[in-house]
Amino acid sequence: MSSELDRTRPVWRQVAATIAARIADGTYPVGAKVPSVVELSTEFGIAASTAQKALAHLKAEGLVRAEVGLGSFVAERPEG
Repeated sequence: MSSELDRTRPVWRQVAATIAARIADGTYPVGAKVPSVVELSTEFGIAASTAQKALAHLKAEGLVRAEVGLGSFVAERPEG
């Protein structure tokens, strides 16, 4: 997938929004591993620090959970 990013807006927010959309549409179902920092850096052509910021945002929003040594996974969403 060729990801066109708008360089006039924070790139990490756009990457986080793309991953959130993939979670919402079922591309990444609950429990699925989400791309790593390296994979996000490669896919979007961004710095590792930018990818880390996007993943940290998704974690803060409760969309993903991190497993030390394993990676990040789609978190279960509380019904509501």
